[in-house]
Amino acid sequence: MSFIKAILIIFVTLLTALQPAIAQNEENIAINQLYTQFSQAFNELDADIVKTIYAEDACYIPENQSKEITMGRENIIALYKKFFGKIKHKEARIEVDFRVIERQMSIDNATDIGYYLIRFHPAAEAEEPISEFAGKFVNVSKKKADGKWYLTVDTNNRSETPFYYNAKPSPNLYYGRQFSPLPTESHDD
Repeated sequence: MSFIKAILIIFVTLLTALQPAIAQNEENIAINQLYTQFSQAFNELDADIVKTIYAEDACYIPENQSKEITMGRENIIALYKKFFGKIKHKEARIEVDFRVIERQMSIDNATDIGYYLIRFHPAAEAEEPISEFAGKFVNVSKKKADGKWYLTVDTNNRSETPFYYNAKPSPNLYYGRQFSPLPTESHDD
């Protein structure tokens, strides 16, 4: 075998071996984009942005014990419209950030586990401080026939804010804008 053929075989073998890693990185980027869209929707108080995140048959499992599971994208979007409407009515704004700490992925399904933080900025004339709360989440995404990833299951519950602040980044997983703790609070717990 000539030297050039050997080099060519090695090159093709390496390229073939790298292909799955490249594909998985592209899938991670696509799934991570869902969190970027969530942040944008909260910043703009725009439920239409959230509409692009959820699958048509998605379900939302709320943290509140007295609320039932919400089935279907349109019903989930109605919840966001109501929530964003309350924020707009108060002339306030809200931000959300995520830190994904684990992703379990197959060809067309992914389960993300992590923490979120929501910051509420009251209207200036309210003269109230910024408040925040955090939680844990499990999101299940599915790659649909159109090649895009959509949330199919969204569930969360409350947690202490230090869990969010102390979460460490994981390679290729969404790690948000990295909010800093509010000045009057200590998160070294």
